[in-house]
Amino acid sequence: MFRIVTLNANGIRSAHQKGLSAWLARLRGWDVFCLQELKAAEADIPAELRRIKRAAGHFYPAERKGYAGTALWTRHPAAIARGFGHPEFDAEGRLIEADLGPLVVISLYLPSGSAGPERQASKDRFLDAFPAQLERLRTRGKQVVICGDLNIAHKEIDLKNWRSNQKNSGFLPHERAWLTRVFDELGFVDVFRRIDPRPEQYTWWSNRGDSWNKNVGWRLDYQIATPGIAATARKAVIYKAERFSDHAPLVIDYDYALTR
Repeated sequence: MFRIVTLNANGIRSAHQKGLSAWLARLRGWDVFCLQELKAAEADIPAELRRIKRAAGHFYPAERKGYAGTALWTRHPAAIARGFGHPEFDAEGRLIEADLGPLVVISLYLPSGSAGPERQASKDRFLDAFPAQLERLRTRGKQVVICGDLNIAHKEIDLKNWRSNQKNSGFLPHERAWLTRVFDELGFVDVFRRIDPRPEQYTWWSNRGDSWNKNVGWRLDYQIATPGIAATARKAVIYKAERFSDHAPLVIDYDYALTR
């Protein structure tokens, strides 16, 4: 079994203080852990999170202090690449990739447009730029799993209050259409939804209005994959027993053997 975990930490130091490193040390059998919203320079990352058990950490901080950034840990030898050749988003540390031979795992953090028109415009530029990267990934002849906070709820089932959010960033028609294109035209698979069709399965809850306790959430965190490895997914869990962030970890097990 090949276990991949993804989490938007909303700050690695904050998540560490809330028990993230202890949980990862206890969690059995994970192979790759992807993290978004690092919000720390590499020198400021807690020592306990530089290496977890046998997993080496790789970090891609944003140039702006305390902002964005991605990371991943892998138990397997990997070639690490940072960025995708787009200066605006590479400066924000939006993508880090581990090439494990037959499998590529990516930690990805899409921009949020909720802060206003300027940030929505940046998000839209990302949506315009990134399909070319997806095309390149698809033609590499490898299995690919992209993990991360996509800042988009795809369908009405993916957020509690969908009617009142149709004009809000994260559920705008063109954002949802972009994800549909990723799945229907570019051929990637929403792995969680392949396994779990139930409603009210969310990964992010606002800190306002007691959203967590009322389960008024959004499913913003994904593992999207090429069809071959997506078909091997056997179990998906949104871990909610502990809270490390305003997002919850998404854990997916694949019946997949990593061979070179």
